[in-house]
Amino acid sequence: MAGIYLHIPFCRQACHYCNFHFSTSLHRKNDFVLALLKEMEARKDYLAATQVDTIYFGGGTPSLLTDEELRLILDSLHTLFPVAPGAEITLEANPDDMAAPGKLAGWRQSGINRLSIGIQSFFEEDLRWMNRVHNAGQAADAIRNAQDAGLDNISIDLIYGTPGLSDQRWEKNVTRALQLNIPHLSCYALTVEPRTALDTMIRQHKKEDVDPDVQARQFLLLMDLLSTAGYEHYEISNFSLPGRRSRHNTAYWQGKPYLGLGPSAHSYDGRASRQWNVANNALYIADPTARIEKETLTSTQQLNEYIMISLRTMEGCDLDHVSQRFGDNEAHALRLKIAPYVRGGKAIDDGRRLILTKEGKLLADGISADLFF
Repeated sequence: MAGIYLHIPFCRQACHYCNFHFSTSLHRKNDFVLALLKEMEARKDYLAATQVDTIYFGGGTPSLLTDEELRLILDSLHTLFPVAPGAEITLEANPDDMAAPGKLAGWRQSGINRLSIGIQSFFEEDLRWMNRVHNAGQAADAIRNAQDAGLDNISIDLIYGTPGLSDQRWEKNVTRALQLNIPHLSCYALTVEPRTALDTMIRQHKKEDVDPDVQARQFLLLMDLLSTAGYEHYEISNFSLPGRRSRHNTAYWQGKPYLGLGPSAHSYDGRASRQWNVANNALYIADPTARIEKETLTSTQQLNEYIMISLRTMEGCDLDHVSQRFGDNEAHALRLKIAPYVRGGKAIDDGRRLILTKEGKLLADGISADLFF
């Protein structure tokens, strides 16, 4: 099985914290769609006829695509690639784009069967702080409208650890999602990325910086609330009801091959080769395949990547897999490296797998870095 990711590089407005590639000018959107179709045709053999099980429209704001543009792209995907019956087809959407009459019905008719909605918060003050386009009323309405339209396979994004977000308001955000019967949540600690508007405002003392202690406390609260509600914490930032995981993102964490289309999109052949497109709309539109960069991962890089990704999941790092793919010595060394964290209650070593505890998940990136070869 393989996946296809499509990066739609347009937004109505720039969120202060965002460092993804996008443009707030839509005047070349038609040209972009034509370039995207051209790239599909040029790279139709990248997945070597492997059946495509998931398609994911990310961005940017894919919900800015017209119904005609979306159908044109999906029709081309089905023509050029062996898309599996019942494939998961996800569209990232902003609440303000979901109110237009017929929009949700058009998405469903085109083949979209899963939505990832950028809620971020159900509170007006948080949304204004982030410079989001939508308001709190639109956030809840978007979810209910999608459910009423039969698009009930929904994930929402929520952000915690923002300056001024109290534990009580964060708990209300999570509780509101539970009340709305959301089967999947992606919850992220606010990260101040270099060269973003937020980074600039913090350095100029126009906005308060994040507090790591508050973020840790709100992450622990999140884990407790969703565990009690029956959600699987199947990846550091992702929670789902049983059977409702994101199939597309799960494939990333399992090292499955995927093709990335659009400016800044990354591809992976499932073995050792990575590719990524130029992060520039004008250059991409001029020739979508002229500036694809490539790298081949060494065995050590592949092992380190497996450690980092696997420890983020509830299944953890499979020691048999490490032995078979990288060698018995590496598996043994890995158990020695993680031993201090096991003794400290941050990890579990059951002889077959290495799994982070709830407290260990607070330090996931640092623990992974300590285990690298």
